Amino acid sequence: MAVDMSMPILIVDDYKTMLRIIRNLLKQLGFENVEDATDGSSALQKLRERQFGLVISDWNMEPMTGLQLLREVRADAKLAAVPFIMITAESKTENVVAAKEAGVNNYIVKPFNAATLKTKLTSVLGNF
Repeated sequence: MAVDMSMPILIVDDYKTMLRIIRNLLKQLGFENVEDATDGSSALQKLRERQFGLVISDWNMEPMTGLQLLREVRADAKLAAVPFIMITAESKTENVVAAKEAGVNNYIVKPFNAATLKTKLTSVLGNF
């Protein structure tokens, strides 16, 4: 099945520059329908108000971390199936394990480029 390039994607990062970078990379790959949130709480609110086809979230945020956001999403019956990719600057094994246990679909370590993002998106969403 082909990936719906118009599906809404939610990117979550407390660092505005990172939001801009991810948005630009997604645009390069053909995704135009991108919304953002600067913390886990506002991301959760957006997810409950609108249907998203994918969440790409930073790990390190305050007051709600990406891991806490992922756990909230997976615990919510309406949101549990939304594909979730975690981005982090740290590739600590325990972080990867914690994210996997919480139900993350994939994991990206910073810094990354469009090719890496495309590989991760393909593994989660299928070919596009």
